[in-house]
Amino acid sequence: MDAELESWKTTGQYFDYLGFDVFYRVEGTGPALLLIHGYPFSSWDWSLIWPTLTERFTVIAPDMLGLGFSDKPVAYEYSVPDHADMHEALLHHLGIDSFHVLAHDLGDSVGQELLARYEAGDNAYGVPVIESITWLNGGLFNESYTPRLVQKLMSRTPLGDMVSRFQGSAVARRVVDRTLDELFGQNTKPTPRQLEQFHQIMDYNDGTRVSHKVGRFVTDRYLYRNRWIRAMRETAVPMRLIDGPSDPNSGRHMAQRYLEVIPSPDVVMLADDIAHWPQIEAPEDVLRHFFAHVDRVVAT
Repeated sequence: MDAELESWKTTGQYFDYLGFDVFYRVEGTGPALLLIHGYPFSSWDWSLIWPTLTERFTVIAPDMLGLGFSDKPVAYEYSVPDHADMHEALLHHLGIDSFHVLAHDLGDSVGQELLARYEAGDNAYGVPVIESITWLNGGLFNESYTPRLVQKLMSRTPLGDMVSRFQGSAVARRVVDRTLDELFGQNTKPTPRQLEQFHQIMDYNDGTRVSHKVGRFVTDRYLYRNRWIRAMRETAVPMRLIDGPSDPNSGRHMAQRYLEVIPSPDVVMLADDIAHWPQIEAPEDVLRHFFAHVDRVVAT
């Protein structure tokens, strides 16, 4: 395993979520900050901004089931509500009663589910207070989400089950690399080492067996769309969207939809060449805009 990934793993911990081991990292002092990663990677997505965040927050970052260093059961019905249950269980395990959220990609959907529960008062574990939410690129509005063809085929058709046994092959790897290339900005493409790290994260614990199953979360975006958007429109929780505009899945067009749907929207557009992974492509800018949002919340 890559040395940086090994270090990340060895400085983490595991907690029992209904009989499965969930990997998480917690570090720092101050208000609690929950980092909710995206698909198909892990908490490692936050590694470039982690040291700065831990200077101001108690930062909590789990790997969702089926991803990263957490268990990846095959006979499992992966869903956004279950991912939300896991995050609530971890916060309860750590005794956290209030927290800020920074979410990306699949993490946006999990954050939307947590917000909907918070507004309705129907949490699975306790009643923690959400102090603020910062969204990064993700499918906040399924009507504006434009996934790549391979994503749609793998997660919304039987093809995912058919080809999952070949996911570790050289051909499958080239397909993944091409998809990743499309999702990064033209000036921020991943290095060969980063690509290798991404593949090691996906392959860990034979994760390619279940990647397509985890990817079916896109169906939940249709199922829960109105509940989630209602919560976003009615909440008093301060929210900010920090968006990489050149993301073909959820870039400028998703930010425009946010401006149309959310009352008094707070949207920050990053440089034109930043795409789907702002925390990797423009970490300093993400930190600056995130801190500005939280500082304003605390001052208010």
